[in-house]
Amino acid sequence: MTQVERIKQHLKDNKSITPMEALMVYGIYRLSAVILTLRQAGLDIVTNMKADESGKKYAQYKLA
Repeated sequence: MTQVERIKQHLKDNKSITPMEALMVYGIYRLSAVILTLRQAGLDIVTNMKADESGKKYAQYKLA
């Protein structure tokens, strides 16, 4: 399975993913690039910006 296929399936099964999840589960460092590829392929993916306890911001991607 390619990175794009794995993330597409993850979004369908789990509804959302963060860059840290992508790194820890799939070893994908550039989740945003995979998300861009999926968007260009026609998937409707929304980005929600979140913040952790220390205030650092990160993206959470979900299927619309």
